[in-house]
Amino acid sequence: MLKNSHSKSRSHCQSRVIVIGGGIGGLTAAALLAHQGYEVLILDQAIVPGGCASTFQRQGFTFDVGATQVAGLEPGGIHNRIFAELGIDLPAATPCDPACAVFLPGETTPINVWRNPEKWQEERQRQFPGSEPFWALLTSLFKASWDFQGRNPVLPPRNLWDLWQLTQAVRSQTLITVPYMLFTVGDALRAYGLGNEHRLRTFLDLQLKLYSQVNAEETALLYAATALAVSQAPQGLFHLKGSMQLLSDHLVTALERDGGKLLMRHTVEKIHVTNGKATAVTIRNQKTGEVWQETADHIVANVTVQNLVKLLGDEAPRGYKQRVAKLPSPSGAFVLYLGVEASAVPADCPPHLQFLYDSNGAIGENNSLFVSVSHPGDGRAPEGKATIIASSFVDVEPWWQTEDYKALKQEFTQEAISHLNTYFYLKPETLIHVEAATPRTFQRYTGREQGIVGGIGQRIPTFGPFGFANRTPIPGLWLVGDSTHPGEGTAGVSYSALTVVRQIEAQMSGTGNK
Repeated sequence: MLKNSHSKSRSHCQSRVIVIGGGIGGLTAAALLAHQGYEVLILDQAIVPGGCASTFQRQGFTFDVGATQVAGLEPGGIHNRIFAELGIDLPAATPCDPACAVFLPGETTPINVWRNPEKWQEERQRQFPGSEPFWALLTSLFKASWDFQGRNPVLPPRNLWDLWQLTQAVRSQTLITVPYMLFTVGDALRAYGLGNEHRLRTFLDLQLKLYSQVNAEETALLYAATALAVSQAPQGLFHLKGSMQLLSDHLVTALERDGGKLLMRHTVEKIHVTNGKATAVTIRNQKTGEVWQETADHIVANVTVQNLVKLLGDEAPRGYKQRVAKLPSPSGAFVLYLGVEASAVPADCPPHLQFLYDSNGAIGENNSLFVSVSHPGDGRAPEGKATIIASSFVDVEPWWQTEDYKALKQEFTQEAISHLNTYFYLKPETLIHVEAATPRTFQRYTGREQGIVGGIGQRIPTFGPFGFANRTPIPGLWLVGDSTHPGEGTAGVSYSALTVVRQIEAQMSGTGNK
């Protein structure tokens, strides 16, 4: 895969793939498979493709639904590689520098996560004296892990072909990571005598929650090494010009050019298994109410593992079902979308900020907000205006159990605006549009069970070799998206999609069934 992109096998043209879900993972898998000559049908229940990386418009403003920044656009990055394979242009983007400005409680000067590695090293030495040996370990682990991931290993392996791909990706330098396979970030901090460094741990908790869904004490060290270093050059985080929707639009263009078909507002209600193999799906047209079945040689599910079990119903393997049921409760998100006058935004405001607040207010699991701000000319706001998107992870249960949903939503909205007002100038005269999304909103528009977001927490039992595989226990059924390894963010789900395509290709050639 990514080597002989322009050859289309006749046997491929006789093979049909149905992709469930038009998020970035599903669109990437569908576009790559169509480019290889497969007959591809992708189904999504939403109005527009992109899932949690889609957008919507209000009063001239364009808001990114969930994801607001992209990794993997740099030369050699996963999006760069896949778009080159598909023969399409990358969306215009600018590097985020700093990648994030982090404000700790009571502090008015941020911790700037700079893109330049030397500048970031100077920043953290100034902010966290004595911590450099810990950061040096992360750098060494990142380099080894990044090189390993770049050789397209299959994790976790589920047959001999997967295992062979994994071993082919291993080099002598990869072995540096082995002693740390069962380490958490908390373990590493204690090993370097930093276990009681409250300010450093607070910073790490905030940053890791964005990527791993859990804090430093629980996050797998090898995952954290990548998550905390990917924002530095030659990698980096990028701000798309226009909106996150461009990523989806470009993939859809490639899909349809190569004969693939995308049906929006079509819900997959069930995956059918015949003689132990996934063979068909039941589809409902949301516009007409029509229900029918479509058969396929392969079914690629770009859904959460919780949704996958639900779609399989009684056909879900018992062990798989039990494992999903035992997962720690995933997080949802509360997201505030503000359209404002440009005067509400301080001069030289970074594109991404993170705030942790002292008060025990309503917002989020750790009373923090991750904030994305549009910049003049980036296509998200009319001239003289700006968008501010603030999000926080939340427990999903209260949003489904409350007797007064509107009141709870309003409480969170007011609390978030109040907190943001300590940095931005948010007054009636500067606020043009105010809208909020909750777990209920995300379930309605993305179809994710209970509105959970961000994938599975990257704890040791669910990280990398211990995580959920793309190859499910049911032949012909594949899982892509943020429930898999690496699976976080648009870059992670694209790696996931690439792995599935390689596995399907190998199976079709007869080498991947071993």
